Amino acid sequence: MSVIAIVGAQWGDEGKGRVVDYLASGEAGRPADMVIRFQGGDNAGHTVVNRFGEFKLHLVPSGIFNPDTRCVVGTGCVVNPETLVAEMDDLRAAGVSLDNLFVSSRAHLILPYHRQLDGLEERARGEKAIGTTKRGIGPVYADKAARWGLRVGDLLRPDWLRERLAALLPRKNQTITHFGGEPVDLDTLTAQCLHWAEHLRPHVADTLPLVRAAVGADQTLLLEGQLGVMRDLDWGAYPYVTSSNPLASFGPVGAGLPIQAVTDVIGVVKAYVTAVGAGPLPTELTDATGDRLRQVGREYGATTGRPRRCGWLDAVALDYANWLNGFTGLVVTKLDVLDGMPELKICTGYRLPSGQVTDRMPDPATLEAVEPVYETWPGWDRPTTTARRWDDLPGTAQRYLRRIEELTGAPIRWVSVGPEREAIIEMQRAAPE
Repeated sequence: MSVIAIVGAQWGDEGKGRVVDYLASGEAGRPADMVIRFQGGDNAGHTVVNRFGEFKLHLVPSGIFNPDTRCVVGTGCVVNPETLVAEMDDLRAAGVSLDNLFVSSRAHLILPYHRQLDGLEERARGEKAIGTTKRGIGPVYADKAARWGLRVGDLLRPDWLRERLAALLPRKNQTITHFGGEPVDLDTLTAQCLHWAEHLRPHVADTLPLVRAAVGADQTLLLEGQLGVMRDLDWGAYPYVTSSNPLASFGPVGAGLPIQAVTDVIGVVKAYVTAVGAGPLPTELTDATGDRLRQVGREYGATTGRPRRCGWLDAVALDYANWLNGFTGLVVTKLDVLDGMPELKICTGYRLPSGQVTDRMPDPATLEAVEPVYETWPGWDRPTTTARRWDDLPGTAQRYLRRIEELTGAPIRWVSVGPEREAIIEMQRAAPE
């Protein structure tokens, strides 16, 4: 039995979806028997490119393209049924079977008032806006913690659902109208919920027996995380964070597994750094180099379309991610975006406002004021996009990757040199040069 957590080691958008698609397909060996998204909602998209086309998956697990892989939207997720139904329709239209898709009845629902509240609250913050996607993620997790939430299984209990909505909407509408929004109508929302219920009914399940059976049968499970360590609610750059925990340690919680079931933790690392939204990004480049990374890497948010902020690789953040997650291996993605750059930089420390240099992650307030300390590495002048073996890579690219291993403290298992499923190098553990 293998339970492998796939998590982001930076600010999100590292390429977790393409990694899960690759591992679930069997390209790297035994295909995954089950993929479970364990947290988050439709505020982040996982981009997958394979024989079916290009997809930006916001809720459906990235293993959906293998019909033999059961895909679970786990209990730790928050589900916007409108988004999920639309995503399922797009997949069906592309010829993808959804017979292997299951949605936990315990996952919480994102309803229209959550999204409206998210947008209104973000607007009220003014210059202090945190860059939320306005998808209702914060409000729905707040309702979950306050025990006001509704869950996916409630869609299948219409009388109970209407009773709960009747109790909830007056207080939600009071807040919405206070901020200048339009109140939500009970009858309209109930009808919407019944519509979603008919579409989702075949897929809603108590997923715990499925997960336990997979573990009992010695199967391979992938836990698909969303966003990255620097967006973690507890350990990220608060308040510029998501409202859930993308760390590997929360994978078993959201999936319904005991902690000792996890056998591997794979951190996904982009060969440089990107972020969407506000908050500290110490290595951000606001010059022509940053523009080049954005254009060549097509760095625009899969959910919002917003341009991503781009910068040099931050090894302080990677070391921090490794400590918090316990990586047993890394996947470095988008190495090809660096092709043709004459030199590269890696941040190995932060200069604090006091002048002291540290290689440890400071508290978020201090992180806003640090200055990155760089080491410089030579680039390479030939493309890596056709490389399929370690020996195909330029020597300078090999040395850059080895340095990432050294600074992170975890071995690289795969290197991605393009968005396609096959554009990946499985590392053979040759001796370092």
